[in-house]
Amino acid sequence: MSDTPNGAAPAQPTPAAQPQVSMRVLAQYVRDLSFENFVAQKAMQPSNVQPDIQVQVSLDAKKRDVETQFEVTTKFKIESKNKSDGVSLFLMELDYAGVFNIEGVPTEQMHPFLLIECPRMLFPFVRRIVSDVTRDGGFPPLNLDNVDFLALYRQELQRQAALQAQKTPTA
Repeated sequence: MSDTPNGAAPAQPTPAAQPQVSMRVLAQYVRDLSFENFVAQKAMQPSNVQPDIQVQVSLDAKKRDVETQFEVTTKFKIESKNKSDGVSLFLMELDYAGVFNIEGVPTEQMHPFLLIECPRMLFPFVRRIVSDVTRDGGFPPLNLDNVDFLALYRQELQRQAALQAQKTPTA
């Protein structure tokens, strides 16, 4: 037997209504792209090449003129060197940006949201571009491993905290 009419379940008390988070990608584009093929420039023989690939990732985010719009840029620097002699094979630099409309994210959580969630949305497109450019540049397609943007964000916070600690005089 129920305490409510028509046998409906009693209404559960709702916690303070939190705004619904909404994120839309309004645009995405290549801001800057360069690819240097040192093998072709130096007429090297690719027969005994064992590539050692280093990937550096940095992120940038800024507010746009509209209150809820932000531009997030992922910057990838990919360098391939021959393991045996350290000779550079190629260098690729890619700045890939997205314009996002974000609503419902509390102000104190916006910075990590912009530098973690937004790059996650852009990454599949970055991976495709890197694969296509390396293939078109005369190398096997490079399929980037997933990037842990949360770990990257935490490393940056630690780096900034260490810099701040160096600047603070000790008594």
